[in-house]
Amino acid sequence: MGLIKLKNIRTFSFHGCLEEEGKIGSDYSVELRAKADFLKAAATDDLAMAVDYVHLHKIVVEEMDIRSKLLEHVCQRILNRVLHEIPVIVHVTVAVSKINPPIGGDVELVTVEMEEFRA
Repeated sequence: MGLIKLKNIRTFSFHGCLEEEGKIGSDYSVELRAKADFLKAAATDDLAMAVDYVHLHKIVVEEMDIRSKLLEHVCQRILNRVLHEIPVIVHVTVAVSKINPPIGGDVELVTVEMEEFRA
């Protein structure tokens, strides 16, 4: 079993419950960790046998471009797509962080992290 990590995928997105958040947007950071069997990729040196991190990045960016009120909703969409589109992945964890959230205090970021296992 192997683990692939994409750290600090940065996006400018429009998530949030406040109407203003949908208009002005905010900076986000996404972390993604996926577990899969890497033995065939390691043995063959063939991208077709590997977990393509370009594909993972594309999923994250596309889902971050779809406005949601809740970070939980964004996380779940990313989890669903990863497991649906990349069958070799057996476990995936996603953390979506809103940088400088509008909560009336000095908070660097707020993060929602979720995980899914292939059934």
